[in-house]
Amino acid sequence: MLRGVDYYPEHWPEELLDEDLDRICRMGANTIRIGEFAWHLMEPTEGEYHFDFFDRVIEAAKKRGLTIIFGTPTATPPAWLAHNYNIASVSINGQQRSFGGRHTASLSSPDYLKAAKKIVRNLAQHYARESAIIAWQIDNELGHEGADVCWSHHSKKAFQHWLEQRYNSIEELNQRWGTIFWSQTYNNFQEIPLPAPTITTHNPTLRLEWARFCSWRIEEFCRLQTQWIKDYIPNAICMHDFPGGGLYKTVDYSRTAKHIDKVGYNNYPVWGGQMTPIPPHKIAFDLDYIRGLKKSSFWITEAIMGAQGHDITGYLPRPGQAAMWSVQALARGADGLSYFRYRGATKGAEQFCYGIINPDNIEGRRFLEVRDVFSFFKKNEKVFSEKISAPVAIIADFDSRMAFQIQQQAKHLDVVQEMMKWHRECHSRNIMTDVIASDADFSGYQLIIVPHHIIYSPTVCHRLQRAAQAGAHVLVTCRSLVKDQDNNLVFAQSLPLHSQDWLGIRVEETESVAETNAFCLRTPVGNNSLTNLLLPSPVSAGVLRDMLSVEPGTQVLYEYDDPFFPEYAAFTHRPLGKGATWYLGTIPGPQLRSVIIDTLLNSIGFTGIDSPDGVEIIKRGTHQVIINHCPVTQEVLGISIPPYGFQIMEE
Repeated sequence: MLRGVDYYPEHWPEELLDEDLDRICRMGANTIRIGEFAWHLMEPTEGEYHFDFFDRVIEAAKKRGLTIIFGTPTATPPAWLAHNYNIASVSINGQQRSFGGRHTASLSSPDYLKAAKKIVRNLAQHYARESAIIAWQIDNELGHEGADVCWSHHSKKAFQHWLEQRYNSIEELNQRWGTIFWSQTYNNFQEIPLPAPTITTHNPTLRLEWARFCSWRIEEFCRLQTQWIKDYIPNAICMHDFPGGGLYKTVDYSRTAKHIDKVGYNNYPVWGGQMTPIPPHKIAFDLDYIRGLKKSSFWITEAIMGAQGHDITGYLPRPGQAAMWSVQALARGADGLSYFRYRGATKGAEQFCYGIINPDNIEGRRFLEVRDVFSFFKKNEKVFSEKISAPVAIIADFDSRMAFQIQQQAKHLDVVQEMMKWHRECHSRNIMTDVIASDADFSGYQLIIVPHHIIYSPTVCHRLQRAAQAGAHVLVTCRSLVKDQDNNLVFAQSLPLHSQDWLGIRVEETESVAETNAFCLRTPVGNNSLTNLLLPSPVSAGVLRDMLSVEPGTQVLYEYDDPFFPEYAAFTHRPLGKGATWYLGTIPGPQLRSVIIDTLLNSIGFTGIDSPDGVEIIKRGTHQVIINHCPVTQEVLGISIPPYGFQIMEE
C-alpha cells in the first residue's frame, strides 16, 4: 500500500536531494509524488524539453526503493505560453484571469490544448520504460477554485459547437428550449449566448446545458490526458487528485472518474481562516463521496499535518489529530496515503501551508507523527484492505443538483446540505453509506435515499423501481421527478413524472416558505405505527412541501396539520415487490429526520452501533476501527480511547 509524501525537489537546492530522500525513507514512506507544477522546468521555451532534473530525482529515489507518482504539469502553464498565446480563462464578470495563479488557462483554448498535449506526450514518451513510476497523476484538482467555469470567447465557441453536435438542427433546439418565450428564438448556433449575467434570468435549459458543457470540458480534458499517456504506456495507472467540495462545483466528478484508473483525494479538514476543523461527519461524507466516484478504494494524495492557508492561516491540528484524520480516511476506504507536503516552502504562494517539517529543516513533532501513522498503516494493511460493505446509498445526481442551482425554488434549500443531513443520520449510528451518482449500480443496497431528484430520467426511475422490487427500500424526497431532461415542466403530466404507480402518490400542490419549521405534521388518526415503531406526533418541517394524494395500497404515515389543506399527505410508504418505496413531501426538522431514518432502518431490519458523540466506529471486514474525534478520553465498547486516538478491535 502507498505511503507517500508530496515532494517538490525543484523548490530546493539539488544538493539537498540525497538528505531529503534518506529522511523520507526513515519516515517510513515508500512513494514520492512529484512534478505536478513544474511545466517551465520541463519546457523552458516552446518545444525545448528538458527532463534531466527529474531523471536525477527518479534515479536517486530508485536507489532507495522509492516509487513515483508523476503529475502532468498542466495546471500551471509557463509564462512564455501565457505571453505568446491567448490562453487565459475569463471570470463571470468578463475579467481575464491573470497569469500567476494556477488553473488560469481556458480548457477550451486551442493553443493551450495543443501545448498541453505536447508536454504530456513528451513526458510520457520520455518515461515510457520507467518502472519506478507506479502512477500518473492527471493535472491537479481539476475544476477547483473557480476553474470549473470559463466565460472566454474560446468557451463560447466551444459551447456553440458542442450544442451543434447535440441537436439535429437549430429548429430542434428552439423547440426543446422553448425559445419562443421572450423572443429568444435563434436562427443559428452562433447566436446562442453564454448565460452570463443579464436582467432577470436566462432560459433554464440554456443554463443546464451550459453546466453540462462545463462538466464535459473537464471530463474531456482528463480523458485526453489519459489517452496521451496510454498511447506510450498502455498499462499506465492514471489517477487524478480530486479537491474537496466537489458537489458544489459545476462538474460531475463521477463522469471524470470514468476515464482514470484510480481516484485520489486531497483531504483538508482545516484550511485558512478556519478556527475549528470541519466536523467529523462532514469529513466522512466527503470521503464516502470520493469512494463512491468509482465505488472503489482511493488514495489520499494530500493529507495534512500542519496549519494551512495561502494568505490567511488557521487552526493548527493538535498532537495526534492529523494522524486521526489519516486513519479515518484509511478506515473509510483509502488504501494509500501521501502527506502534503514534505517540507514547507520558503517562497511562493504556499509558504503558510505547513508541511511535515518546517523550512528550518528540523525533524519535529509532525515528522514523528507521520512516522507513527505510516508504521500503524503498515502494521494494519490487512485490516485496511478488507472490503467495505455499505447498506445505504445516497444518490447525488448532477443534473438535479445543477437544476436547483439554476432555480433554487426555496430560500433555505441547499440540496448538498440535505444529502449531508441524511448522511449524518447514518454516520451518527455508525452505518457506512455510499454517496454515488445516479448512473451507478444500485444492487446490493438495502436503503437508497434519493434527495430532490428534480430531473426525471426514465432509466434511473426504472432502476430504482427494480431495486425496490428486488428488496431495497427507496426513499424519494420532495420536488423529485418534476422536470424533463431539458429542465422543463411537462404538459399534461402529473407529478411525480411517470412515477405515480411505483411511488403510489400524486403531487397536488406545492409551496416554499422561508421558515424551517413552518409546517406541522401529524400521524393520521388510527394509523401511527409501522412495523411496530411508534411515530411521534406532532412533528415539524419546513422550507418546501409537496401536498400529496395517495393511490390505493399506499400508507400515509404523516399528514399536514393544516386547516386549509387537511386532506394532503406528507410522508408515505408503499410496498413494492420484496421492498418498498417511501415519499417524503417536505424538508424534515431534526426530530422528524431522525424518526424517518429509524423507521427505514427498522423496516430493513438493520441496526447501527451506539457510540458517544464524537466517536466514530467503522466496520472493516471482521474488524472495527474506533476513532475518537474529541479532545477528551472516551469510553467505547469497554475500552478507553485517548483524545484524538484510534484503535482497531476484532468484532
